[in-house]
Amino acid sequence: MQIGGIVSRSRARCIAAAYLFSNRSLFSKSLRSSITAPLFSPPPTQSTISDAFGPKLGCGRAYHDGRPRGPLWRGKKLIGKEALFVILGMKRFKDENEKLDKFIKTHVLRLLKMDMVAVLTELERQGEVSLAVKMFKVIKKQDWYKPDVYLYKDLIVALARRKKMEDAMDLWQSMRQEDLFPDSQTYTEVIRGFLQYGSPADAMNVYEDMKKSPDLPEQLPFRILLKGLLPHPLLRNKVKQDFEEIFPDQRVYDPPEEIFGLR
Repeated sequence: MQIGGIVSRSRARCIAAAYLFSNRSLFSKSLRSSITAPLFSPPPTQSTISDAFGPKLGCGRAYHDGRPRGPLWRGKKLIGKEALFVILGMKRFKDENEKLDKFIKTHVLRLLKMDMVAVLTELERQGEVSLAVKMFKVIKKQDWYKPDVYLYKDLIVALARRKKMEDAMDLWQSMRQEDLFPDSQTYTEVIRGFLQYGSPADAMNVYEDMKKSPDLPEQLPFRILLKGLLPHPLLRNKVKQDFEEIFPDQRVYDPPEEIFGLR
């Protein structure tokens, strides 16, 4: 009995010593962590539903969602790398005809149909009308090309707005040779361009061509002519008579002649 008591007491002492040693190590660790910890710790972040279920429910966008990533966005289709390379190359060599012709043979002719049309449209949008004319001539030589009035329209309008009337009329003649008639917007821009260019006779030639169009004319080209031909009363009276015959319910404002020094 005495031996059993001695053994139990010694075992209790060992257990107590082990307990004190473990508490002392935990106390030292907590003390070191409290010393090295910052004085002000940021508040814990609260988890949200989007954090927990974002990838599954689509709350977090971890993929490309198809929206445009750059400025070259046209017709819901991002311009391809090859078309973009051609645009930059043509703009780089636009002042050097030999290098530009070589670049067209080596790179432009390799493009697909949609890429060629995209290059033409983008050059028109950027105001590079001279390069757009070159690109249009390349397109016309392709086997897949068919006469398209809208290709002519966009390029003619771009040329007329920049007062490049000679190039615009060259395209106009080519369009008419393919038996294509432009729409009212094209007539309006070309007539306005000739009037601003100081060539009312050419504006009247376009007007006469508009009267031969199978489509019914609109009022805007007439009003542009009536305003631009104020210094030319004979030409203006002819347009005024045609306007009153086609649109009998509309009126034409005739400003006093003294304003324009016609008396």
